[in-house]
Amino acid sequence: MSDQKLASKFDWVLFISILTVSIIGVIAINSANHGRTESFFRDLYIKQIYWILLGLGAMLIALAIDCRQLNRHAYAIYGITVLALIYVLAAGEIASGAKRWIHIGSFSIQISELAKISLILALAKYFESGKFQGQYSFRDLLTPALLTSVIAILIAVQPDLGTAIMVFLIFLVFITAIEIDGIFLTKLFGTGVFLIPLLWFFLRDYQKRRVMTLFNPEIDPLGAGYHSIQSKIAIGSGGFGGKGLFMGTQSRLNFLPEKHTDFIFSVLAEETGFVGVILLLSLYLFIILKGLSISFHARDRFNLFLGLGIVSSIYFYVLFNIGMTIGLFPITGLPLPLVSYGGSSLVTNFFALGLLLNIGMKRTML
Repeated sequence: MSDQKLASKFDWVLFISILTVSIIGVIAINSANHGRTESFFRDLYIKQIYWILLGLGAMLIALAIDCRQLNRHAYAIYGITVLALIYVLAAGEIASGAKRWIHIGSFSIQISELAKISLILALAKYFESGKFQGQYSFRDLLTPALLTSVIAILIAVQPDLGTAIMVFLIFLVFITAIEIDGIFLTKLFGTGVFLIPLLWFFLRDYQKRRVMTLFNPEIDPLGAGYHSIQSKIAIGSGGFGGKGLFMGTQSRLNFLPEKHTDFIFSVLAEETGFVGVILLLSLYLFIILKGLSISFHARDRFNLFLGLGIVSSIYFYVLFNIGMTIGLFPITGLPLPLVSYGGSSLVTNFFALGLLLNIGMKRTML
């Protein structure tokens, strides 16, 4: 297929929607740090613009990639990622009590963000075989479960429990998408639900406090429950039309913690109100539904599962970040895709969505 014909199949509406969400993020980051005396925080929105430009470059690379090459080298990419995660544990940079970053020149890269993409590639390659309903046995699921567990464990011990949970949720999406026998699927999920309470014994003390304050933040209003309480105050005070950009009291008076990253949604809700929230959620909904449509019309099963993995990652991050800010989920430190400040997350999401656009452009190719 000629380059001109491929270009004609480029989904401009989806691309503009993605870019619009990222621009909303820049505006929110600027508003969240408006008036702060520290130059580092005042200039974060400018850095976010640079990350968007870098992300657009990553998207162009993703558009130029032949997904058949990704299929061919999926396991090698996975192996390199595992080695990188091991290196992070051995010699990574510690920040906020977690060892998640490595330095490459003047950049700090969070390998766990890249690990999600490599896992999606590996799972897509494994499940492309095309077995029919009822043909998958417990033994068939051991390999993908092992691939997922290795990544999840290496991320969890950093510690980054939130991202580790996201990895397992992406795995569950693959399990539900492979036309597995209904009875076996029920048993599998039942076993998982039974084992979930055992995770309590592996949580660190601060993680246990976060779970407990989920049900009653007021038991520790100045400690573990502080983030949740201040976030809900910010969201609730936004009302229908919001207080206006740069006018959010919770963010400007520094009551709202991590306001440019984990709690950027709270800033948006306070300053733009119900109207701004609906606009943002509508854009996310369009991106997710369009991504599902592209995935289900992909030219082969590898691209189907690759697209499905990318869409599910975006969906779960949106769900858990917003759920965290309104008190439905424990505080996990998960970013809001394309909106929260952070280079690794932003560039990785642009690259992943570039692959999704790639799948849509080439879905009629043989």
